Amino acid sequence: MLSREALAGCRCSLSALHPSTLTSIGNLAGVLRARGKLDEAEPLYREDLVGCRSTLGDSHPSTLTSIGHLAHLLQEKGKLGEAELMHREALDGRRRALGSVHPDTLGSMEDLARVLKARGKPGEAEPLYREALGGCRRMLGDAHPHTRTSMNNLALLLQERGKLGEAEPLCREVLGGQRRASGDLHPNTLGSIRNLAILLEKRGQLDEAEALYRESIKGCLCTLGASHPEVKAALDNLKRFLRAHGRSP
Repeated sequence: MLSREALAGCRCSLSALHPSTLTSIGNLAGVLRARGKLDEAEPLYREDLVGCRSTLGDSHPSTLTSIGHLAHLLQEKGKLGEAELMHREALDGRRRALGSVHPDTLGSMEDLARVLKARGKPGEAEPLYREALGGCRRMLGDAHPHTRTSMNNLALLLQERGKLGEAEPLCREVLGGQRRASGDLHPNTLGSIRNLAILLEKRGQLDEAEALYRESIKGCLCTLGASHPEVKAALDNLKRFLRAHGRSP
């Protein structure tokens, strides 16, 4: 593997804290993570972070990036407590260095909100999702893909928390934006259709929910074919809906 050879060369010819050595450590860690070798990647990410802290300081952009890389790895490995601490440090550092509406800061907000949600702390995650969405609207505009993703994240959290009235307009906005950006048959559009259908069913808006469930089936059939698992899932959703509400097929 070229990344291993590059790192071995740096370790032989340069110091352990030389920028090229640290870059090679981070590169190899990234390759290993992408290949699913998380246990091999973790000590390299930790070594890279220690080196960045030692040579650049805790608040340097490269250090904050290294913190973020380790946090994501820890999250993937299920070490959510340590991942939360890392994400908090990255977010605090980026707020101070870049401001609250810089794209990197907004990304850190979303990262921390996700791990908080995963740890069963939706009350702490919600204000972060709200702040991230506000920042995306301000900096990127309502139609930007990142804004739609942020909107969807908040809508799903609100739905899980039972705040269906607040979630509905967000789900509608996500779907409308997705239709305009990608068309009715794009996988993201079909996912947004399902999300809105589920929400409307919970709110008792059954006619519109049924129409969306049916649209989801047609879209999946057109794009994936009758034998695809997503089509079966869409059909099962409609069958469950019809049974639950005493409706005819």
